[in-house]
Amino acid sequence: MSSWDSDEPDFDDGRRHDWPGDPEWPVLESVVEYETGWQTAGYDLVEHPDGSTKKYYWSELATAVVVVARAEDSLLMVEQYRPTVRNTQLELPAGIVDEGESYTEAGRRELREETGFEAAGVSLLGEVQCTTGLLRHTRGFVFAEGLEPVGQELDDNEYLIPRSVPIEEALDVIRSPPTNDATLEGVLLAREEGLL
Repeated sequence: MSSWDSDEPDFDDGRRHDWPGDPEWPVLESVVEYETGWQTAGYDLVEHPDGSTKKYYWSELATAVVVVARAEDSLLMVEQYRPTVRNTQLELPAGIVDEGESYTEAGRRELREETGFEAAGVSLLGEVQCTTGLLRHTRGFVFAEGLEPVGQELDDNEYLIPRSVPIEEALDVIRSPPTNDATLEGVLLAREEGLL
């Protein structure tokens, strides 16, 4: 099993971010210019194969999980206003993977908190690196099924409304603007695996 198929995120140094690994090109300097508990940003001064150098700016985001939850012939989603892009989106439940959690554990927790449904079964669909020209951000995709209502447990800053979308309409619904990459990727992965 490759590291991309592991249910465990790569928290090598105790942070909430995946470490990018050993460089193939020499990194002459690595500078953190901005840091919060959720995001770290800076640059690496990298030497190219021809000897020239360039600063490559990056932003590290906490490792996340996205949940594709099937409830019989429907897909369970959440409606949420996103202040960053200033619109309301219909998206898959998602959230940060806490230190010590696997993707499936985090997915089960996020599904329960955001939608109010507990999953009888969860499985890992895959893991991807996102926007690799700028971000150090890894996202795991989890499939959940056998859903039972237990009640939402939203964080203080979450204002989510659970929505049910018929599976036969899901792809058209999620392709309609506004939409986001994680939702589209999750539905396509589950569909490719024959789960939707």
